Amino acid sequence: MRKPSWFNVVSLTLGFAFLYIPMIILVIYSFNESKLVAVWGGFSTKWYGELMQNEAFLDAAWVTLKVGVISSTIATVLGTMAAFVLVRAGRFRGRTLFSGMIYAPLVMPEVITGLSLLLLFIAVGMDRGVATIVLAHATFSMCYVSVVVSSRMASFDESLEEAALDLGCTPWDAFKSVTLPIIAPAVASGWLLAFTLSLDDLVIASFTAGPSATTLPIKIYSSVRLGVSPEINALSTLIIGLVTIGVLVASITSKRAIQKQKRDELLAVH
Repeated sequence: MRKPSWFNVVSLTLGFAFLYIPMIILVIYSFNESKLVAVWGGFSTKWYGELMQNEAFLDAAWVTLKVGVISSTIATVLGTMAAFVLVRAGRFRGRTLFSGMIYAPLVMPEVITGLSLLLLFIAVGMDRGVATIVLAHATFSMCYVSVVVSSRMASFDESLEEAALDLGCTPWDAFKSVTLPIIAPAVASGWLLAFTLSLDDLVIASFTAGPSATTLPIKIYSSVRLGVSPEINALSTLIIGLVTIGVLVASITSKRAIQKQKRDELLAVH
């Protein structure tokens, strides 16, 4: 095994330090007794209690979760259908335009996407709220789902589906019983990616949100403009904790799945 050079070690150390030291400082100051963010006044968890009683943040978090679940589900269905057409439909009239429209949101500036959707909602007379945010998030995140699912379907062995059809399955039964279980990890990955993009979005949501629907990123941004409060540090720490737990669970699950697959292969050989 090749020994890493000092340049690589220093570069990685500086990169990780630049990324994670601010997060560590934020977590530490979320337990600060003082109202002043930059002045340590002793250890306390009172700001977590204050956060749990803050109706504005709780309502924004509920709106964010609701929008994320609904929009990612819609985006997964539409993105999977688009991927199926791109991979299985072959050459058809308008394919280049169709694929271009699918991939355009990947490189389109979010400001342009948000402004165009705002003008659309105004033109059709649709009041801005949870529904408009859901439609906006589903619109720009479905292309990510399409890319993930289409990459999996491109390597899919179609002979398995053909065998199911030869055994008497209808095309829908073959898709439901053979194709969908095989591409299910890619579909789940696309859903998680769309959900993450929805939770993280600020620009598009700021164009399409109304007074009755404020997402958590918008609420945090508007609060930070008036000054960083210890409650925001506590909220950020909770988010970091949830993300860390999710990454650990995903890593452990993936590791166990790989170990199980290796054991099954060894048993099959013997």
